[in-house]
Amino acid sequence: MRTTIKSIRAREILDSRGTPTIEVDMELDCGARGRAAVPSGASTGVHEAVELRDGDTKKYGGKGVLGAVDNVNNEIAGELAGQDVLNQALLDKLMIDLDGTHNKNRLGANAILGVSMAAARAAASALNVPLYKYLGGSNAVLLPVPMMNIMNGGVHANWQSADFQEYMIVPYGAHGFRDALRWGSETYHALKKVLKKEGHSTGVGDEGGFAPGVSSNEEPLDLIIKAIEEAGYEPGRDIGIAIDPASSEFYRDGGYLLRTEGGELTAADMVEKYDSLVTKYPIVVLEDGLAEDDWDGWKILNSRLGDKIELVGDDLFVTNIERIERGIKEDVANAVLIKLNQIGTVSETIAAVRLAQKYAWGAMVSHRSGETVDSFIADLTVAMGTGHLKSGAPCRGERVEKYNQLLRIEEDLGEAAVFAGRKAFVR
Repeated sequence: MRTTIKSIRAREILDSRGTPTIEVDMELDCGARGRAAVPSGASTGVHEAVELRDGDTKKYGGKGVLGAVDNVNNEIAGELAGQDVLNQALLDKLMIDLDGTHNKNRLGANAILGVSMAAARAAASALNVPLYKYLGGSNAVLLPVPMMNIMNGGVHANWQSADFQEYMIVPYGAHGFRDALRWGSETYHALKKVLKKEGHSTGVGDEGGFAPGVSSNEEPLDLIIKAIEEAGYEPGRDIGIAIDPASSEFYRDGGYLLRTEGGELTAADMVEKYDSLVTKYPIVVLEDGLAEDDWDGWKILNSRLGDKIELVGDDLFVTNIERIERGIKEDVANAVLIKLNQIGTVSETIAAVRLAQKYAWGAMVSHRSGETVDSFIADLTVAMGTGHLKSGAPCRGERVEKYNQLLRIEEDLGEAAVFAGRKAFVR
């Protein structure tokens, strides 16, 4: 069987926000094909690999990706033609070397990632195995706990709601993924009823969560507790809570400006606030509790809460091995968020996960706010055995497609499937 690359073709498509992104098709000499679409973030870390945009304000407000598409169809396609698709690491290295920059700003991380993902899909197709088995092998049997962003704030709600960006439910008490998905969906719909009853808007944000106007950053937690109970579940036993303040978004000149509470806090003040919330609510995960370069603040945070809950660095680490290694050395967190497009290749993403796992850190695969119906991260989560996946609310096609893919994987695994459950979050 000839698994060499015959052709690569990219195109400009739209993501869930109606913003251009890249889709890549790859065909092998044996006839196998792979297709992948690249997501895009709204709340992005300054240390992420560069997403190449055209800047032509006459088209898509400057957000077109035709330059990145051209880079795929010409430079990258020419470089990879005839290469064996089964050597993912080599393909990714060839593209990194071809780009020649430390953050992929010449060819674009979006261009490189689209090809990298399409290659993995084409390889799995050529071998006639599911993507999760191709990436993870025979030990890929762990189904994640779905982490559902059911209330949106911050930039995801255009700053019309809470300062904190994401309030998630974590149905870890379920007996399997299918039940966990049902529990989350039932709680989501219960929350809609709670919001209506209390006179709140039920409009949704970028990731499908409700985005009502609230009086504080704590009110969403009270509303979620009510929703969990309305759905017939017990907070803390059946369903926990995760929050992602995305603190870099409200970090100004060394302080944290909380609009809804009318004050500016220091890192130490923020840690006190989080400690209070963890004591009062069944919070099991805190993501981006402090800003992306507030390393000293993160040390304080980890010393206070690191043995109680999972402290996840997103903007802090940006799926970058060098930053993760620094975080491990300086003991600033205990988990890392994993986003393919923050680093730009499948190989580098896998390396980031394995580094975290080597040091017994959590690794949480995540979507982006600008998504497509590509379900790659669902397979990646099972392949890497991360135990939890962020993919937004059980609403909007680009979110639920990831959850639906996990249903298919659970069915495919049959009795071999293992649900991560609460042990994925126990400190």
